[in-house]
Amino acid sequence: MKKIFQKKTEENKIESKIVDPVEETSLVDPDYNRKKLFKKGVNLMADEKLEDAAVIFEQALRIEPNNIETLIKLGYVRFHLEEYNDALKIYDKILDIDVTNPETWNLKALVHYEQKNYAKALDAVEKAVESDPTYGMAWYNKACFLSLVNQVPESLEALKRSIEIDVKNARKSIRDKDFRNVRIEEGFKRIMEVVVLESIRQGYHTIGAIVWTTFLDKADTENALRKLLEKGLIVQHEKRDGLSKIPIYDLTADVAERMGKDKKGLFGISQKQLSKPIKNLKEISQAIQSARVAIEEENIEKIIEIFDEFIDSTKSGEQMIEQFFEEHREIRLWKIRLKDRGIDYLIENKGKMIILLDNVEVTITKKLRNEIA
Repeated sequence: MKKIFQKKTEENKIESKIVDPVEETSLVDPDYNRKKLFKKGVNLMADEKLEDAAVIFEQALRIEPNNIETLIKLGYVRFHLEEYNDALKIYDKILDIDVTNPETWNLKALVHYEQKNYAKALDAVEKAVESDPTYGMAWYNKACFLSLVNQVPESLEALKRSIEIDVKNARKSIRDKDFRNVRIEEGFKRIMEVVVLESIRQGYHTIGAIVWTTFLDKADTENALRKLLEKGLIVQHEKRDGLSKIPIYDLTADVAERMGKDKKGLFGISQKQLSKPIKNLKEISQAIQSARVAIEEENIEKIIEIFDEFIDSTKSGEQMIEQFFEEHREIRLWKIRLKDRGIDYLIENKGKMIILLDNVEVTITKKLRNEIA
């Protein structure tokens, strides 16, 4: 049971440490206090001090009651405190301000999901993908909800769409209990094949390595490999391991060529062919190195300048769109936010930036190795 009086005591304790924003000098940036409180709330969330974070976000909203960024964070905190009705009220307030906010629709869907109200969850997540058709996580959640109400074909279609946007959703679905209604379907087995094929493409060539990276059972992995062999998508070799031999799997030459040079949809949806040679990936890799240094040094001007390398179509922008569409969109958003909010935004998102750049660099390294081979 929650201690209702303890929460008030903690609130008073935190409030006593915060300067009343109204008393701040007018010479200060009028948004300075909100940003300061917002950052403190985010830090408290990171430390899993959710009730304290809620108090801080509410103080930030006294300065700017309709700030969507702060409202989303407060709703997220209420959600994780299992205060679902409060979370829904906050999300509804955001949607009154911006009815096409896809993140809020998706978060609202998750509240209904936790309440096991799958019809309302579906209605909300539908609006999320209508607002942003490239929102991979919303498509994934839609697939989960559809599975839970036993709409199997529709669930598989939504799941495939989410995987087209972000291949990591394929691996995530393997162990997701929400898909128990669709596991026996041929379409889901096809997704298992996609997961195995992607694992081989990333450089994992033995059954043990594929099982480890995909979370598939050994039997499911072997079945997927057999199907891929039958379809002519992979080839099998043998490697000596002491006195025994172990099977090794590789993409066929034409599949390796196609996956390396065409932005090929995982379910056969062809997209525009790359207009720049693969050697230009080295330029992106070099830009990543420079960006990482600038981020660590917190050099805002330099970061914005380097991000332009990833965005500008006369530089690497076109290739980023074709090979790293989601990452391109994220970097473009970061550039805008850095111009608007500067160092505060960088500090809040530094880790996320480094992870994204590292992931792109890993993919580029593998592509370059394949090209050299």
